Amino acid sequence: MTAPAPALPRVTDLLPHRYPMLLVDRVTELVPGERIRTVKAITLNEPCYAGIPADAPFDYPPSLLIESWGQSAGLLASAVAEAPQGQVMLFGSVADAAFHLPVLPGDVIEHRVSITRSLTDSVIFEGSSHRGDDTVMTVTRMVMAFRAAELLRPADPAATRPTTPSSPGKAVR
Repeated sequence: MTAPAPALPRVTDLLPHRYPMLLVDRVTELVPGERIRTVKAITLNEPCYAGIPADAPFDYPPSLLIESWGQSAGLLASAVAEAPQGQVMLFGSVADAAFHLPVLPGDVIEHRVSITRSLTDSVIFEGSSHRGDDTVMTVTRMVMAFRAAELLRPADPAATRPTTPSSPGKAVR
């Protein structure tokens, strides 16, 4: 008898994103520390289509396709058991992203992301996005870094507000 496959994580358990910037619908495969496959369904209900005239092109914005792919990479980085506690994941860079075919409402996109290198405080990814058998985008390299939350969020927000020379201690509005 074979042991049941472990349940795949919910996207919202691993990412802080929510509507309208949560751009991954489902995890379909996850091998922690190696690779992930996720799904994003493109619909006309996306905020990027609000107010577009009926005769305008409905190509999904490449920046949102990259963001969705990057969220998939973030899911993979977050799924590692040894993920640093108290760390914030930051997008670092993307190199050589190529868009091969337009993505349109009604398309279901599968992101395939692999870790190419994992360092103490950074992870490097590569992969692609597909509509069925068609490759719509390839990413040669995306870098994400982990940084201590306390370095990014000051303990006392009032202490970091700029003040005017004529009224020390008062925040500039």
